[in-house]
Amino acid sequence: MSRFKNEVAHLQAHVKTLRMAAGALFVIALLLGAGWWSAPKQLTVHVPPDLRSGSTRKWWDVPPESVYAFTIYIWQQLQRWPTNGEDDYPRNLQALSAYLTPACQAFLQQDFMRRRNSGELRQRVRGVYEIPGRGYGDDPAARVQVVTDRDWIVKLDLSADEYYGSEQVKRALVRYAIKVVRQDVDPERNPFGLALDCYASPPLRIEAAPMPAARSTSADTAGETP
Repeated sequence: MSRFKNEVAHLQAHVKTLRMAAGALFVIALLLGAGWWSAPKQLTVHVPPDLRSGSTRKWWDVPPESVYAFTIYIWQQLQRWPTNGEDDYPRNLQALSAYLTPACQAFLQQDFMRRRNSGELRQRVRGVYEIPGRGYGDDPAARVQVVTDRDWIVKLDLSADEYYGSEQVKRALVRYAIKVVRQDVDPERNPFGLALDCYASPPLRIEAAPMPAARSTSADTAGETP
């Protein structure tokens, strides 16, 4: 009789062990489910533009070439006035606000008001483009300075052209030193996870470009503002 009691006790202990194991598996499944639920649904991986050779990157690493491409793309969009600077400049500031730090947004808003008050925006068409031979590929080390893994200084050599009606009234070859910071706070509006923090130093005229014979305003004759 004692043999049967021992067997029953052994089976009961085994069942208890199985229940404890099942409970532990359930808890582990809950923890795994919580981790899966809280994991980011999207990851931005920066891949170098030149894929002729292999590249191994940590997914959070932002290579200098990606920082440069982001900077020139956003800066060109910001400086593009297709019809009228008085309307286009503030519209650009609003549309691209997710790609600007709050300090840069405030600085550019003041720049807009200064230009508007001095008559530099009315009926102006403006665009900037990279000067041939002065892009990232020509001298990568001179174009992007890595300050930290979250801060960079990007140097853009651009030609800034402005038109009043059909007449070109301004052309300047300018070097912009622009601060870029990591700001991965709104992936829906800013998938790059980067933001412009405006000038690291004042814009520098590279060389004086000859002005075409065209009508100018008092703002133009007073001097070039990049």
